[in-house]
Amino acid sequence: MSASRTARERARAELTREIKEEARRQVAAEGAQGLSLRAVARQLGMVSSAVYRYYPSRDSLLTALIIDAYDSLGAAAERAAAALPEADLRGRWRAVCAAVRAWALAHPHEYALIYGSPVPGYEAPQETIGPAERVAMVIGSLLAGAWAGSPAMTAGQRLALVLEPVLARQATDLAAAIAPGVPGIVMVRGVIAWTQLFGMVSFELFGQLVGSVDPSDAFFAAAVEQMADFVGIPAG
Repeated sequence: MSASRTARERARAELTREIKEEARRQVAAEGAQGLSLRAVARQLGMVSSAVYRYYPSRDSLLTALIIDAYDSLGAAAERAAAALPEADLRGRWRAVCAAVRAWALAHPHEYALIYGSPVPGYEAPQETIGPAERVAMVIGSLLAGAWAGSPAMTAGQRLALVLEPVLARQATDLAAAIAPGVPGIVMVRGVIAWTQLFGMVSFELFGQLVGSVDPSDAFFAAAVEQMADFVGIPAG
């Protein structure tokens, strides 16, 4: 690889970073629907045609921001899980939930971009699916670990073993993708806990807990323990 090509690649990577940073500032100030390539170019002192060489449309730039947000959140969850011993399933569950919450509170506009209101006219492409699945994959691995360690589960997990056919099929397919070997009823409980986690984070981030359980630290910690019991993650 020539030195000139390496320099060009570094320059391109730096300009790509600057474009996305400015785009994030616009999303924070105007909302995702207000993102404009022309405005990005103007703020960076570029002609709009130069930005279009990097991102041919508003939606392509929006997709890049969405993928970055999902990857950043997913990496935070993965680091939290990896920081504790594999056998400490309850500790890893707590750490993952805390990491999701901490990331959202530190990156409210990016969280809103991926878990807030849909952007009018924007349809997320296939390439966003993998990054979006990263947190779910971490949660799925904890469910699989809990089930492998205690196949009898608890009395709570043994209830309602018969699922409606459509839900049973969905749960089986999801378990195969993110938690191999986990029964359908446990997978359904896992989805309930997953959506509760993000629901709590969204309520806190968007001010819906003000006047009830705000500040939310104690409520969040208690809910995390209840969710772990609900999906059968053993207490450490």
